[in-house]
Amino acid sequence: MAWSASQYLKFEEERTQPARDLLAEIRHDAVTTAVDLGCGPGNSTELLAERFPGAAIRGVDSDADMLEAARKRLPALSFEQADIAAWSPAQPVDVLFANAVLQWLPDHLDVMDRLIDHLTPGGVLAVQMPDNLAEPSHKAMEATLHDGPWAAEFEGRSLRRPSLPQPIAYYERLSPKLAGLNLWHTVYRHPMDDAAAIVEWVKATGLRPYLDAVGDTYREKFLAAYQARIADAYPPQEDGKCLLLFPRFFLVAVKK
Repeated sequence: MAWSASQYLKFEEERTQPARDLLAEIRHDAVTTAVDLGCGPGNSTELLAERFPGAAIRGVDSDADMLEAARKRLPALSFEQADIAAWSPAQPVDVLFANAVLQWLPDHLDVMDRLIDHLTPGGVLAVQMPDNLAEPSHKAMEATLHDGPWAAEFEGRSLRRPSLPQPIAYYERLSPKLAGLNLWHTVYRHPMDDAAAIVEWVKATGLRPYLDAVGDTYREKFLAAYQARIADAYPPQEDGKCLLLFPRFFLVAVKK
């Protein structure tokens, strides 16, 4: 799946707010090294650089388009193309920051466990992941997949990424290595101009596997059918805006 930095940044302010909220919960007074895992176009990397101005900051991402945008945005910083499922730093670092990326990895608990081993004592693994598969925005993706001229090809199949484990799973797996672990959920409520704006939002992320799967032949018909479901699920409010609810899961782990 190819990513699009320009599509992702159409809602930069809304996408960056969870990164700000995650960063605010990092309690570390002597950060000298920090890595932004799944850095995307560099919006979250920029936050790290502002928060830790004296630290060596770098970003890691698997997508060339995202990295090109990040390098243009932050030419003084270092960016590396790598698969974060297998990536590890050459030396232990003080902060590993993963905003809206690890949910794509079905074995992300294993990845977190391994990444903690690459922190300095007192170092922080900070993670935010969308936890919105039960929302209408994502249920409509599956419903559309199984209702249209493309449906026969996907009979008995799902393109949904795996649901996140319950918070207790993170606690039980990671806490033996930690001096502290903070887990919480936040539900963001984003006013969107209309149903089409919600479709534009998810085209950059959750809808991508579906559009890739139906291909160019059905892409526009799929989008139209999906948008019709979104319009039903997110009616306009009194001011004409549609309110997109977006639950997210946060984890801040401090290594012993």
